[in-house]
Formats: sequence, structure tokens, C-alpha cells
Amino acid sequence: MSSFVAELQTEAVAAIAEMQKAALAARHRHARAELMRHMLTTARKMMHRPKTEAVEAVVREWLSAWNLDRHAWPHIAAEIESLTAAFHDIAHDPSPANDAALRDCTAALDAALAREGTTISDQMAWRSQCAHGWWELVRPVPSDLPGAKERPSVPPLLTGAPFWDSGCAAFCR
Repeated sequence: MSSFVAELQTEAVAAIAEMQKAALAARHRHARAELMRHMLTTARKMMHRPKTEAVEAVVREWLSAWNLDRHAWPHIAAEIESLTAAFHDIAHDPSPANDAALRDCTAALDAALAREGTTISDQMAWRSQCAHGWWELVRPVPSDLPGAKERPSVPPLLTGAPFWDSGCAAFCR
């Protein structure tokens, strides 16, 4: 039979493990959702342009927000451009077919980034000017992240508030 203190310690260890798992899942889903929201918002801003021009403008804006040169990732440029084109299509016609294409293009970018040992959510959290402050508490930016730049737009943690209330810069909303 275990003692009360031992039971509390066991419960605490289990609760911390659950919290870690939940925090990692929340960061992954939130960073990914935020990129997709930004992509759709930007695609809608470019709807008046011809598709080729709009896609190029959105790709440039996306990679600029991630502090990357337009040609920084030539080995996954096709996936980046395809995903951006899918956002253009869904902005013009949010049909089930375009939704399916968007999902397929996202999966293709997921696979390309996985080959690099990373994810959409990691890159969004580690590179974006629109990152939420709490994401780095869950999974810090690697010190050796290629091309990493300072991101003064990422707000500091809020004093006297739960860490998850630390959002993104106002211009990202």
C-alpha cells in the first residue's frame, strides 16, 4: 500500500505528462491553424489579381513573414506554390473539390517538411513574425535554426496572465 504523499507524487507526474502532451498538441494545431488563416486572408486580399501574379505575391508575403528569401527552399518550392495556389482557388470558390485540393496540398507540404525533419507548425512557430508568444515556451526555437532572425513583433509574455493568453502582434490579427 502506498502512502498519501507517494500517491500525490505519482498523480503529479502523470498530470505533468498529460499537460506536456496537451501543450505540444495545442501548439502544433494552433500554429498550423494560424498559418492557414493567414494564407486564406492573404489569398482573399489578392483575389483581384490574375492567379499567377496573386500566387507569387502570396508566396513572397508568406516567406517574408517567415524571414526567408523567396528562393530559400528550392527543394520544396513546388509544394509551397501548390499550397498557395490552392488557397487562391478556395478564396474564389470554397467548393468541396477545392477544399479537398487544399487538404492534398497541405499534406504534400507536410511530407516535404517531414523529409527535412520539421513540420508546418514548427516553422510557423519558429520563423513567423506572427507567432504567438506561448508557442516558444512549449517548444523553443532551436539555437541552430538555419536563417533564424530576431522577431521583435512577437509579443512578450503577459505579466499576471496565463501563458496561453500571450497572443500574436496586433497586425497579425
